[in-house]
Amino acid sequence: MTPEQIVEDEARRPIWLITLADVMLLLVGFFVYLQANPQLDRRALSDSLREGFGVEQPVPMAVDANVVTGFAPGSAALPASDVALWAEDALRDPRTIIRVTGGTDGTPADVDPVTGSAAILAADRARAVVATLSRDVPPARLLIDTRVGAGRAVQLNLAFAGEHP
Repeated sequence: MTPEQIVEDEARRPIWLITLADVMLLLVGFFVYLQANPQLDRRALSDSLREGFGVEQPVPMAVDANVVTGFAPGSAALPASDVALWAEDALRDPRTIIRVTGGTDGTPADVDPVTGSAAILAADRARAVVATLSRDVPPARLLIDTRVGAGRAVQLNLAFAGEHP
């Protein structure tokens, strides 16, 4: 093929038209595939498409918060609190979750007595609060987190997570 023939061919068939036709054919094939598989789990398909294109899952939007304070230094014993009543009221909407974040104050005295770890003490404090909540709250709606240096407290954040399957 000579350079003159290539120039003549480009004048008759714009390259963008061929590319557009290829994309349209792929889209038609994709929709035929979707219609041919009625038992296809649409949520799983949308999740895999999001993952394939690098879209991150949206972070649940915080709508309410509570805090449990009064922990003794180096202790995960739960102080008196009305957190269970708050959680029961807060979780009436099935689209919400609670993130429970245990904390320590970062001092040398506020560590786990057995391991000497502040992170383990923070996790134990969060677990103590979750243990009181788990009687009324499904485990799938509770998230546990730790934050060293956040104070001798456990923070509870109620978040709207959207529709659940």
